[in-house]
Amino acid sequence: MNRIQALLRGGAVTLIAFAAFTGTIGTPEKLMQYGIEPGVPDIGVTSRDIELSNQKVAMAHGALREMWTAHFRSLGTRFMVPRLVRYRGGAASPCGLLKPGNAGYCPASNTIYYDEVFVAAQAGAAARELGTDGDMAAVGIIAHEVGHSVAMQLGYASPFTYQNEAVADCLAGAFTEHAERDGSLEEGDLDEAFFGMSAAGDPMPQLTGDRRRDRRIMRAAALMGHGTREQRIANFRRGLEGGAGACLDEFQEMS
Repeated sequence: MNRIQALLRGGAVTLIAFAAFTGTIGTPEKLMQYGIEPGVPDIGVTSRDIELSNQKVAMAHGALREMWTAHFRSLGTRFMVPRLVRYRGGAASPCGLLKPGNAGYCPASNTIYYDEVFVAAQAGAAARELGTDGDMAAVGIIAHEVGHSVAMQLGYASPFTYQNEAVADCLAGAFTEHAERDGSLEEGDLDEAFFGMSAAGDPMPQLTGDRRRDRRIMRAAALMGHGTREQRIANFRRGLEGGAGACLDEFQEMS
């Protein structure tokens, strides 16, 4: 029995999503101070944009496969590469329904599902704001979802959503660090990666004015959310600066 199968025994499996986006993206004054409201960018996405984005995603998937296969081999085990499935508008998976404007990892089928329009739009938003091709904002989404697969295959699964998301963001940073070392990053890619993490930050919870209720709301958000803009950037940076060993103990000797 593999690690994913072991984790599935005795309970339901839910989709591990990147984030849900429903608003618009604002204009940053500085790279690390975007002031972005989470949301689907309100920009046009053409069929050609989606085609190019899917090509970048496929290339990134291949690079992620090579990296994590080598890392797992160093641990004396095998990495089961997650499949990629793209959709538009919504899709069904063994872990439940996927909403528009999202990406998620389903451990029941070891599959990453992504809304191809959403992912292309994220690249387009980064390109518009940063004056680059924007591709790393899209790649970061896939690297994050592959990070969930990496963590689960090594037996890491926290009951708290935020802890799982923090590890996946960190592992996306580790992939970026690996790409930087092997010379495959292009000019502007790091800016795009940080832009993508910032855009995916959780919005501020809606508070009631009742201090007791608001404390519960904030506590739940801290445990069950994906992380604020600042947290997601910090978690990504941890992997970028420290490699995979900064994210999971199993990889520490490799860092």
